[in-house]
Amino acid sequence: MKKRSGEASGRGQAPPLRLPYIYRFKAQRSGFESGRKKEGAECSFTRTAGNETARVSSDEVGATLAVARAKQEREMLAMEYNILKIQEHPELVKQAARWFHEKWGIPEEAYLESMADGLKASGPVPRWFIAVDGQRIIGGLGVIENDFHDRKDLTPNVCAVFVEPEYRGQGIAGALLNYVCKEMKALGLDTLYLLTDHDSFYERYGWEFFCMAQGDGEDEPSRMYIHREE
Repeated sequence: MKKRSGEASGRGQAPPLRLPYIYRFKAQRSGFESGRKKEGAECSFTRTAGNETARVSSDEVGATLAVARAKQEREMLAMEYNILKIQEHPELVKQAARWFHEKWGIPEEAYLESMADGLKASGPVPRWFIAVDGQRIIGGLGVIENDFHDRKDLTPNVCAVFVEPEYRGQGIAGALLNYVCKEMKALGLDTLYLLTDHDSFYERYGWEFFCMAQGDGEDEPSRMYIHREE
């Protein structure tokens, strides 16, 4: 049984950054291969706005990406969704357990048991969190002792990170992660671990690669990340 973490299914690539629609960029591929710049090659782009076309530098592209990222953050803040603690909303346990079961294929009873333990636990783990748009669950994650891997010393673990496909790319996974890190810090846990197959997603939110760990019943090891809340 596994609950690998990732915005999609725990595997694959993180959602692409959405560029502002004002400009379209077309890479001039001299010195580029698979999207990576070869050493010594110049980075040049073509910007098209209306009927005007002009060359722009990689610095300007970087500035535009920064603007796009800021726009994403503003959109995230403007979205009307809430992050709820299951501990404070026991009436949502059945709905949340069913939702996590549908996303990960883990028996619904396993989530019900974990959430029930969280409701009566005197300690900070287990904990479960969901993002809701109205009455609909659109994202969620948990914090448990061990996400079914061989590094029992690396605990507790964030697990089962998932955002509904139509809501991805809007910062919801990041908001959940940031919320949970602060919440666990308030409960006395400033260090969390997360096992995933992603290699370029969690870094955006302050997580750092820590080591490789072997998941139960898996052929290949996965990446273990660590987050220390200051």
